[in-house]
Amino acid sequence: MNKLRRISALTAALAIGIAISASGDESGLYTNWPANEFSFARLLYSERGGYGYGGGSWRVDYPEAEYHFTEGVSRLTRVDMGRNGVILQPSDDRFFDYPWLYAVEVGYWYLSDHEVERMREYLLRGGFLMVDDFHGAQQWLDFTFSLNRIFPDRPVVEIPEDDEVLHVLYDLDQRIQIHGIRPLMMGVTHEYGGTTPHWRGVYDDEGRLMVAINFNMDLGDAWEHADDASYPHPMTALAYRFAVNYVIYSMTH
Repeated sequence: MNKLRRISALTAALAIGIAISASGDESGLYTNWPANEFSFARLLYSERGGYGYGGGSWRVDYPEAEYHFTEGVSRLTRVDMGRNGVILQPSDDRFFDYPWLYAVEVGYWYLSDHEVERMREYLLRGGFLMVDDFHGAQQWLDFTFSLNRIFPDRPVVEIPEDDEVLHVLYDLDQRIQIHGIRPLMMGVTHEYGGTTPHWRGVYDDEGRLMVAINFNMDLGDAWEHADDASYPHPMTALAYRFAVNYVIYSMTH
């Protein structure tokens, strides 16, 4: 009987092991592990003005921007792209599993002390943050208020022409303003007085770009409207090239 009981116990343990392997998410042991080499990760942030997480600026262009971004990068590279993007708060346990993070409308973000600490840790540990779709002097001030709390001792600088992020795959020598579809339909190329596009960044001590700042531009709209004949093709093409370079840079630095 003892032998039979030992065999039964081993059989039960084997069955449990097989069940766990077959349904890792349900077991809780492998919950939310990235299934692909790269996934589009969008930052869900707090907002100024008392809106908290319900304000919604962080979700502009969602999910169309993710879809077209993923399709474009998959077509132009051999990166194994996840088909479903993720939305991450800095407090999320998965936060450090994704090397590339996108934040939109950051002229409205207002990070809490905890979010500031997590963002600093994420970036110094090798994470890459791309910020996009904010315009004009006031939004710049509001954006840098929280950025300066993340890195009070690191300057924001213009990304130099010879920086590797501009040449890691595509040579991004063209610096046209990539604007949103709404001002375009109104016959203008800028929003909130932000007439001059800027590609700025924050670097770590080794010269690695941690924060790519697309100011007075809207790459998210260029991705979102990639299949819209009314949106200028040259802007979409350039936005995709920047996307590809940012992805490859983030995965290799």
